[in-house]
Amino acid sequence: MIINTGGRTDTVQYFSEWLFNRFEEGYVLSRNPLFPDKVIRYELTPDVVDCVVFCSKNYRPALSRLKEITARFNTYFNYTITAYGKDIEPGVPSIEESIGTLIELSKLAGRQRVAWRYDPVLLTEKYTIEYHMKTFEKMASVLAPNIDRCIFSFVEMYKKLKTNMPEIIPLTEKDKNILAEYLGMVSKKYGIYIQTCGTNGDYTKYGIHPSGCMTLEILGKANGIEFKKLKHRGMRSGCHCIESRDIGAYGTCMNGCRYCYANKNPHKAFENYKYHNPKSPILLGDIKADDVIIEGAQKSFRIPKQLTGEQIRLEI
Repeated sequence: MIINTGGRTDTVQYFSEWLFNRFEEGYVLSRNPLFPDKVIRYELTPDVVDCVVFCSKNYRPALSRLKEITARFNTYFNYTITAYGKDIEPGVPSIEESIGTLIELSKLAGRQRVAWRYDPVLLTEKYTIEYHMKTFEKMASVLAPNIDRCIFSFVEMYKKLKTNMPEIIPLTEKDKNILAEYLGMVSKKYGIYIQTCGTNGDYTKYGIHPSGCMTLEILGKANGIEFKKLKHRGMRSGCHCIESRDIGAYGTCMNGCRYCYANKNPHKAFENYKYHNPKSPILLGDIKADDVIIEGAQKSFRIPKQLTGEQIRLEI
């Protein structure tokens, strides 16, 4: 089973104390977003967790304690650093701060376990194609020695985005190809493996690989383990990721990114934070009397080790 810590919220940046407490106690509870009275329990022990996948825009709060998890579990870290400023990502550190933190993370976890996410790619009058080109190359030149790969996607134009960002300029197919060609060229220049995730479209002619950001191949190679060859169903159109279990909660990320799909109302996240208890087994609030706790399915994707003749005799 793959544990995902950052799909619903930026757990590392805002709830790192809670996260380390959960791994120390060896289990976590996760409320079903569709059926709020149903709570799923997952064991957080190396024998049932194949890999812990992190996704954050600021790993600074977790760096000092990271070895508590990396020493026991297979891990992989997605670090999102985009071209945008506080006008788009109000709660996210500056590009310079983020790059510095990524370099420290890479030294702690190993570059083979760190992916740089440059997504979503979107356009406004300020964040033009030329702006992306200049910023991406500047970042790539510094990050190249510290990352396993670069993952990017073009912004998905869902209805809420048009309300949250009226200044957004829809990407045309021509825009996408211009950007993809440049990102591919820069990545080749600096020796970066670049891929898409959550984006439809074929950009292989620019040296860009179509993949998922969380595949068994990526996780296995990063940690030196062998997984079964299984179909990756993904989470949405254009996604090719392996099935995972998210332990976060929607409506709790205070980054305030205006393109975010996980927060219906950015102000609500600050209100919800008042109910966060770092010692609770569940991220937001506590277990209620009428909650139904269910044991989560924790099926391993790893290939079982072959038993030796001596082990077989002992088993018998």
